[in-house]
Amino acid sequence: MRTGGAEHLMVDLLPRLRDLGNEVELLVFDGTRTAFYEELEQMGIKIHSLGIGSNVYHPRNMFKMTKYIGRYDIVHTHNTACQFFAPMAKMLRLSRTKLVTTEHSANNRRRGKWYLKPIDRWMYSHYRFIICISDQPAENLRKHIGTRESIVTIYNGVDMARFLFPIKNISLNETFLISQVSSFNDAKDQDTLVNAIKELPNKYRLQLAGDGLRRAKVEELASQLGVSTRVDFLGVRTDIPEILKASDVVVLSSHWEGLSLSSIEGMASGRPFVASDVDGLREIVQGCGILFPHSDHRALASAIQQLCENPQHYRDVAERCQAKAKQFDISLMAQQYNELYRSL
Repeated sequence: MRTGGAEHLMVDLLPRLRDLGNEVELLVFDGTRTAFYEELEQMGIKIHSLGIGSNVYHPRNMFKMTKYIGRYDIVHTHNTACQFFAPMAKMLRLSRTKLVTTEHSANNRRRGKWYLKPIDRWMYSHYRFIICISDQPAENLRKHIGTRESIVTIYNGVDMARFLFPIKNISLNETFLISQVSSFNDAKDQDTLVNAIKELPNKYRLQLAGDGLRRAKVEELASQLGVSTRVDFLGVRTDIPEILKASDVVVLSSHWEGLSLSSIEGMASGRPFVASDVDGLREIVQGCGILFPHSDHRALASAIQQLCENPQHYRDVAERCQAKAKQFDISLMAQQYNELYRSL
């Protein structure tokens, strides 16, 4: 339950599935106590753990899962290690449990390796439903493993009540605060945003919320570019609505996405949303927010500056973003998940 979109989704989704009449429990491979873990616990969701701080890809997790997998009518997996080990644990247990999984990304590095495709096809064949969080991940998955009736799309959602703020009125004389909320992993491209800050006047500041393996590299880049004093690394935060409310522009610079919760939250916040023109962001942002060419830091800097120096343009984009975000409420997502479970 460390920082990340799938982890955040569990916090918002599981209590709502329970409120719809299901008995809901969570099994995590790494039971390290985090803010997300404690928040779910406080809401009464029972959490089981296979260990603390261990390698989630270790084969022993497959055997540990056999203790749990037969207890439930449906086991729903998220993220690669869980997706891979659950079918094996089911076979070992000779269980009749039905498997469902959610595909959170439009792409991953595994798909670029031809010798892993048969393994992926075998893994996905054991799932009664493969839920893709937007249309592009569904299309890409069909290309990867072949068209299957089990692939369905249910859009990710967020708790709109926490993120709907009035459209901000900007002043040309103030400092402009740019924010990105995301993990520091291979899919994210904070580097381009840091390079963009280098191109902008000193009154533009950047804050990066989140943590991960690439954080040190991004901090080093900020230092090399001489913008360390203008870039704040906030780490893991639980006050994301307040961070967005204090921002002037919200950005998500990525190499690829599924349907990022951060993008919906940013669009809902009453701030203009700027994103990389890549799979998983394009279909959500196009027509409302601003898309910039992948990894083009100068285009990103220009887009930010045009927003902050043109109050009417700023307001128009923010209003369109907020209107689009309202289509992705977590309650609708929970209802669709529940209907899918009942169909099994």
